[in-house]
Amino acid sequence: MTERRLEKAFGYTFRDRELLQTALTHRSYSSPHNERLEFLGDAVLNAAIARRLFEHFPNLPEGDLSRLRANLVRQDSLHRQALALSLGDHLLLGEGEQKSGGHRRPSILADALEALFGAVWLDAGFDAASEVILRLYQDMIVKLAPGQGIKDAKTRLQEYLQGRRLALPQYALINTEGEAHAQHFTVTCTIEALRICSEGSGSTRRAAEQVAAERALAGMASS
Repeated sequence: MTERRLEKAFGYTFRDRELLQTALTHRSYSSPHNERLEFLGDAVLNAAIARRLFEHFPNLPEGDLSRLRANLVRQDSLHRQALALSLGDHLLLGEGEQKSGGHRRPSILADALEALFGAVWLDAGFDAASEVILRLYQDMIVKLAPGQGIKDAKTRLQEYLQGRRLALPQYALINTEGEAHAQHFTVTCTIEALRICSEGSGSTRRAAEQVAAERALAGMASS
């Protein structure tokens, strides 16, 4: 069952299977959908990250803690976590969203991940949800430096290659779909020296490049 694979990657097994189903259901598919769970998930995410930062940086003032938290809980960071979980493969989307690539859209993936956090909260309580969140975010928190934001995937990939004196990646647009007001872009990210060619899609070319860069980083980490 595909849901079991997701639960294994997510690090939590649901007792109430309907909660998991609802968390994975986009409003374009049916009702109940995941928007109310997303509301809960946003709250538990902010609280869990705030407490972890408070403990991890005991001498940091409130303003710096707030900026670090904002970087961690923003859509880009949630999207990154969702991609690592292959969350888009498990979403229930309406026909229109399926055709327009909704399972790759950063906003839909980020919202679904928050909905999963909210579902865990209802299924087993705040502590269980917080544990899931902190396990997913642990590496990002450990790498944080006060005064610095979280670097996006393209920046991290560039710095990785520069640190090893390798040529920068080449991004190429390979497909554009949809009407002018709702276009969907697909790009490749090629690193010739490492024989890596990843693909990413998004509602803008920049967003697609970020996804492709993230997948290139993931490919290097697993090789």
